[in-house]
Formats: sequence, C-alpha cells, structure tokens
Amino acid sequence: MTELKRTPLFDVYKEYGGKTIDFGGWELPVQFSSIKEEHEAVRTRAGLFDVSHMGEIEVKGPGSLAYLQKMMTNDVSKLKNGGAQYTAMCYENGGTVDDLLVYKMEDDHYLLVVNASNIEKDFEWLKDHLGADVEIDNLSEGMAQLALQGPAAENVLQKLANEHDLSQIGFFKFSEEVDLNGKKALVSRTGYTGEDGFEIYCKAEDVISIWKDILETGKCAGVIPCGLGARDTLRFEANLALYGQELTHEISPLEAGIGFAVKLNKEENFIGKEALKQQKENGLPRKLVGIEMIDRGIPRHGYPVYKGDVQIGEVTTGTQSPTLKKNIGLALIDTKETELGNEVEVEIRGKRIKAAVSATPFYKRDKK
Repeated sequence: MTELKRTPLFDVYKEYGGKTIDFGGWELPVQFSSIKEEHEAVRTRAGLFDVSHMGEIEVKGPGSLAYLQKMMTNDVSKLKNGGAQYTAMCYENGGTVDDLLVYKMEDDHYLLVVNASNIEKDFEWLKDHLGADVEIDNLSEGMAQLALQGPAAENVLQKLANEHDLSQIGFFKFSEEVDLNGKKALVSRTGYTGEDGFEIYCKAEDVISIWKDILETGKCAGVIPCGLGARDTLRFEANLALYGQELTHEISPLEAGIGFAVKLNKEENFIGKEALKQQKENGLPRKLVGIEMIDRGIPRHGYPVYKGDVQIGEVTTGTQSPTLKKNIGLALIDTKETELGNEVEVEIRGKRIKAAVSATPFYKRDKK
C-alpha cells in the first residue's frame, strides 16, 4: 500500500481534534469539530484551512509569457505584477488537464498554483511543452499554504500583518513579503469558499507558527480550524468547480461552466483552442447545471440523471446544503434539458427521485 503524503501541519491536527482521511493520496483532515459548524463559521465569521497539499510551480525566463499563453486558456498577457488569474490547461481534444491560478510576480516570473492530485501530471505536461527561454521548477515540497476565509478574515489577519495594510490587497491581487508576526508570506485575496478571505503562502517550516498565531488571534472573533468537508460544501454552494468532478480529462472548461476563463479570441493558439472553438460554434452537447431535489433524497457524485427513460447525464457533486438546508447538486446533462425548472429524475440507490434544474451559484455572499 502506498504511504499517504502529509503536509507540514500533520502533527498539529490532533491538537485541534482533526479527523483525517485519504484525499487523493494525502492524509488530510476532513473535519475538526463538525462539517456544519465549520461551514457556518466560514459563512458568518472565519475559518482556517490547511491547503499545503496544493502544488506550486514556478515559471521564469524571457519566454515565460509566450509559453504560458500557449499552455493556458485565459489571456495571461492581461495580468499585471501583483495580480492573480484563474485559468485552465487543456488537452488537444478540449478536455481539462487542470484548473489553476497564475500569479504574476514580475515580468518573466510567474507562480502557478495547481491541484494536489495533479502536481506530478501538471509538471510533466508543462515540461513536455516547454518553450524557449523558459525554466520551470516544482516548489511544492518547500512551500505551505493556508486559507483564512470568511467575513472576519481581514480583521483577524490584519492583527498579525505588521506594517502592511491588507485592505489594499484587492480581489485576485496579492502582496509578497508580508510580515506575519515575524514570518514572511505571500498573501493573496483569493479563496475557494465564496467568501472574502486570503490564501497565505509561506515556507514549509513557518506554517505551524502562522497557523497557531491565526487561531490564537482569531479566537475572540470565533475563527476555527476547518477541514476538507466544509471546504467542499462551501465551494459547491458557490458553484466553484472541483477537478475530478466538474472538470476532468473528458470534461471541457466550456461544458463545466468556466467559459469566462477561456479566451478564444486571444491571438495565441493555446493547446485545445481548436477543439473548444468547435464546441462553441457547434453548440455544447452538454452543460453543467444546478439541480434541486423535489422529492426526498440526496444527489451524490456519479448518480445518473434521467428524463423519462433516457439517461441525460450524471451528478458531479451533491449534498444537503448547510446554508440553504436543501438537497441540491451540480449535474452535467444534455444541453437541450438545461432549461430552468425542467423536471428530471436522479437515480438514488436504484430508485428515480424527482428533481428540477435550478440556477447557480446556490449561494452568493452579500458584498456590502
């Protein structure tokens, strides 16, 4: 049996009551208190996640921009120094290699943040297509990452950020060399929960100290440690795609509803552009939609979706929404069946249960 990988915070989980599971080859906490409690904390106060399993790949050299334009579906040329961008990498057939973030550190220097289960695959893919005057380096081993998410995130982190005004970091922007109680970190206003908050990148050896400082400082604001369970319910309510579910090598970014990160009009020919262009021109055969259960039952990943006797697709993610207290899901189904309110059936343990196509995202934060 392959030994599970662990983040630098592994030994600290027990102190906070963490219950770990195998997540894509990593031993990670699914929860510390309960998924519902952690979910609610992020929606109303703030929660702290260990996301050090995510991968970081550095891209450097005079050919960096041209190379990234070839590899990424989004238009990397629009990025300014200190900016971040959500994008995808595709295969020639339009299927997804991964969805990721690109950080522009400075001209000719970028940091890619990739999904944990795809680190090796992504690095090989990037190496196989390496352009001239470009160097890439997998920094994942030496870096750790935390996510502090929720309405209280800025106030709590500000108490640790010596001489750095975090309110100046705009959405999808970042600051390097932020001093957090004497430890240096890159702090970006990004996240995967649908809430305001920050992702904090630091040296692996500094992460325990930063984790403890945030939880100690945030105690009076009700900040609690959170696991993968709440991370999944939060991102799902906000309709944020998860690789391996909404996106796969067989599902294109257009089908998964992240067409905003696919710039077919950029001059450069990125890998998969032709296939995605064809998809758009010919009309997508299937699309990702929200579904809400009419009858009792919880839709789960992989459950078939029917219209009459015909299977029209399947559920990619589903659960009982902690915020809405409803049984809802995301499903990839035939485009002709995607009209809002359209009644369909989800097969749950051999029985067909009524559901209806509903609008997404299921949850949107109040940005006041």
